[in-house]
Amino acid sequence: MKSQNKYRKFQLQQKNIEALERENSRFKRVYSEYENMEDELWNLENSTDQPVPDDFINAIMLQSSYLEDEIEDWLIKFNNQKADIKH
Repeated sequence: MKSQNKYRKFQLQQKNIEALERENSRFKRVYSEYENMEDELWNLENSTDQPVPDDFINAIMLQSSYLEDEIEDWLIKFNNQKADIKH
């Protein structure tokens, strides 16, 4: 299912994400939950089966947004640590 949505927000930072997943179990859980929610959202928005209430989709989008912000914060800190090590 990961091949469905090739244009994920964090695609260009996969190496950093993989490193963070190895180092931090909380980050790994958050990122995994984010990926699952994004997959589910993609499936709901592209489903031709039964209509899904907008409130439900909006709730998933909101939760996904919170996870995205948390992931971005971790990536910024990780990138700053790497920059500090190089100096």
